[in-house]
Amino acid sequence: MSHGNFRPGRRDALRGLALAATGALALPAAVFAAGKAQPRLITISGAITEVAYALGAQDQIVATDTTSLFPAAALATPKVGYMRQLSAEGLLSMKPDAVIATTESGPPVVLDQLRSAGVKVELIEADHTWAEVQRKVSAVGRAAAREALAQSLQRRLDAQWAELQQRVTGDMAGKRKPRVLFVLSHSASPQVSGEKTAANAVIGFAGGINCLSGFAGYRPMTAEAMASAAPDVILTSDQSIEAHGGVERFWQRPELALTPAFAKRSLITMDALLMLGFGPRLPAAMDELHRRLLAA
Repeated sequence: MSHGNFRPGRRDALRGLALAATGALALPAAVFAAGKAQPRLITISGAITEVAYALGAQDQIVATDTTSLFPAAALATPKVGYMRQLSAEGLLSMKPDAVIATTESGPPVVLDQLRSAGVKVELIEADHTWAEVQRKVSAVGRAAAREALAQSLQRRLDAQWAELQQRVTGDMAGKRKPRVLFVLSHSASPQVSGEKTAANAVIGFAGGINCLSGFAGYRPMTAEAMASAAPDVILTSDQSIEAHGGVERFWQRPELALTPAFAKRSLITMDALLMLGFGPRLPAAMDELHRRLLAA
């Protein structure tokens, strides 16, 4: 199937899920004690920024990193660079009370400099589990002084996640799980995803099997690997397709011609942050991916 075959009606339902996760619980600043200064926040990671907006803390954000692309308003926030290449000078110039980031952020010496300057640094372990999303909601709630709102948001997200897991288990009962290959192709040298990656986790959440195992992280996409992996479905990001110049150019990769997915042109694409960000939209993203895998 192509990435354009998803039913519009289903998209409307998913949009409702996403909106519930990114704004329905937000309250205006007026609910806080008059005259009490709200913590100034820098959010590092697109998912963490999404949580801040979902909690109505957007007015407390003084800067974000370059992966903070959603919601659209986050694009207009001052940027402090890429999450793995932060500068203490740039961060401190924004006078934050707290910096909220994941363990993938750095370099570590910069984070140490922030702590030495009296800035609270919240580091959230990135392990590609549902608990990672829970930790992000809790950490932003603490840093933004919105703990009660964070608990309410988490209860709603936990309910969505439990419903999704139950449905995926039921849908896949007695069925052969599709073999899925995730391709990261933002440059001229595509890579494929092994174990201990966000892509590996989401494939499993959605009811598929990562057809590559035995290694962690990413490896170059080679003809030999594609022939042995034999994926039923290729999964990639919208950004990868754009980098290739469109779907037809993507399928012209000679390595893909050796796969069962190529014969059916079985391709699923999704926005990278939505699919791999592990933020409050994860239940909606996995709902979409699961249904598209079923139709592949």
